[in-house]
Amino acid sequence: MKKITYVFLSALLLSLLACKKDTSPAKNPSLTNDTGVKTLSTATTLTFSGYTWTIKDSGTGTAGPGPNNWTSSNAYVDANGYLHLKLTKVNGAWYCAEVISTQSFGYGTYQWDVEGRIDTLDKNVVFGMFNYSGVDGRDEMDIEYSKFGSSTANNTNFTIYPAQTVTSPTDWHTTYNTSLTGTYTTQRFKRNSATSVYFQELGGFQSGDTNQITSATCSNPPNSISTLAMPVHMNLWLFQGTAPTNNSQVEIIIHSFTFTAL
Repeated sequence: MKKITYVFLSALLLSLLACKKDTSPAKNPSLTNDTGVKTLSTATTLTFSGYTWTIKDSGTGTAGPGPNNWTSSNAYVDANGYLHLKLTKVNGAWYCAEVISTQSFGYGTYQWDVEGRIDTLDKNVVFGMFNYSGVDGRDEMDIEYSKFGSSTANNTNFTIYPAQTVTSPTDWHTTYNTSLTGTYTTQRFKRNSATSVYFQELGGFQSGDTNQITSATCSNPPNSISTLAMPVHMNLWLFQGTAPTNNSQVEIIIHSFTFTAL
């Protein structure tokens, strides 16, 4: 009888333990990865210029670049189909915006029609358009408007970060000082091959080369250019997470993004 009772109690204990294990809390589906993009099915997306884009949202924490606070509320498409990126201040905290294409792009021409005085941004504000593999300091072709915290720096930056395969990486970077007479610009770079990327900035919305403001070519060697197909990013953020010295919110409107394959 004692043996039967012992077996019964043992079975009951195992059953209770199993039930306890089953009631353990599930993982939070809104957790973000180290880029600030929500994981699983919680990521917010939008459709712009015929492509799907994931909106960066860091939740209650921060994420790079910066680090900064990122909210999905600061990126949206209006009734005209234009993408708005906003830098906002809410209850004393600054919030940034970024969208990332769900599709990857390779060799070809990348073009953005941009509305906004990107030449007069506060020294701590950064507006970027680029493609990027996600590996820090590698595989990136970048157009950025920023003085990166220095009031005396140029405001236009073209940058290439080298391929992951390079053992002794060399970055390529050139800067210009842009002074606009209007709010419309065309931003463009062309990935020709593993040996060159051609950058352009033009006044107004252009399909050709009219009203070119500046241009630059990165050639290899000695710099190694990534051959990967990569997502496109567009973002508006604060350098090192530092608030604008003018305490002003910012809004950039991107009328269109186009990619023309080689």
